[in-house]
Amino acid sequence: MSANEKIPPPAWPATLPPMPAVDFAMFGEVETVPLPRHQKLVASFLARNWAQIPHVTHHDEADVPTLDAVRRQMSEALGTKLTPVPFIIKAVVAALKAFPRFNASLAADGNGLVLKHYFHIGVAVETPNGLVVPVIRDCDKKSIAEIAAELVDKAERARTKGLPITEMSGGCFSVSSLGNLGGTGFTPIINAPEIAILGVTRATERLKLVDGEVRQVPVLPLSLSYDHRVINGADAARFTRAIADALADPLADPATLA
Repeated sequence: MSANEKIPPPAWPATLPPMPAVDFAMFGEVETVPLPRHQKLVASFLARNWAQIPHVTHHDEADVPTLDAVRRQMSEALGTKLTPVPFIIKAVVAALKAFPRFNASLAADGNGLVLKHYFHIGVAVETPNGLVVPVIRDCDKKSIAEIAAELVDKAERARTKGLPITEMSGGCFSVSSLGNLGGTGFTPIINAPEIAILGVTRATERLKLVDGEVRQVPVLPLSLSYDHRVINGADAARFTRAIADALADPLADPATLA
């Protein structure tokens, strides 16, 4: 093959054995309930993404005592409770600017990387009919308060009357937060054609040596799943650390709060 010839993307083998069909009623009483149409659709996408993208998950954590204080102050000033998610989005945008390879998608033929110069962030939302991922557009140009208000609006509409596909398309990167539920880490599945996704779980307290003293420090666990065809482990570690550093000191870069 010459240097000018394009390498076709590898075909997924169609020879996998079928899943077993089991008559569970042989072993005891059972009940079969139908899956909602939306959940079946999402399941097919998740299965495709997991099977065809070589996932690797990198774990880190951010020290967030300053973030907690800033979040409380801004909540009081705005008269509404802010969750960590808008701050996480801003930290992600800062990291995407520093590491443009993460703000990209593989070309359809697998021979190029499409670098994006916009910052649209998807946020996973649980609804009665399954998971949806509303997209917040131009997060680099919106304030924490604007992102927070848009998140509340889209999450509420997603849970009640649903969102049009236009509000769930065009994302560059996704965030999946389980902070209100708990956990210490997980492996989020990449939302293709994006090449990475950040999972966040509940903040916890750790004993750390700070200025020569042992103190209790709130830390926020971060789990970054990335496409190993595009991203190597060292860059994933640097990218996640950049997010952690931005969360640890949100006042260091005014752009993260603007």
